[in-house]
Amino acid sequence: MSDEDFLRKEIDAVEHQAAKRIDPGTGALTISIAVLALLVSLILPWVGEHTGLAVVLGESELLLPRLFSYLALGVGVLGSGITLAVRRWGLAWVCSLGLFAGSITGVLSIWTQQTTTSNKVVGPGPGLGLIIAAIAVIVLLVKWVKIAASRPPQL
Repeated sequence: MSDEDFLRKEIDAVEHQAAKRIDPGTGALTISIAVLALLVSLILPWVGEHTGLAVVLGESELLLPRLFSYLALGVGVLGSGITLAVRRWGLAWVCSLGLFAGSITGVLSIWTQQTTTSNKVVGPGPGLGLIIAAIAVIVLLVKWVKIAASRPPQL
């Protein structure tokens, strides 16, 4: 094997490795702030008297807020942190898809707190923490979709 062939293979290997990586740029700051907002929302009320942390720990009987809390913490906090650390393109898409499910669940969680089965009684209403968490998940979704879609299609 000549030196040129060896050099060509090495360059191709480096190019292939670089194609798998993402560069979030200034979006990393926005992602970090949204993750911080998610963590702060855990100490605020989400459902009635229950804080976000109580919902995560299962003290609330409601399904949608609990599912949203799992998606927000699992994908929003842990997934975003891991993806920013390893900077893999595939993980950016996993975060995007997980946060899409989380944003739908978050909006439905807010909606279910505003409605009841009766026409005369208004629901308890969503807590401030639930609203902040839903907005933070939507911001994370937009950022991760932008980052994941920024990769050229030929790579």
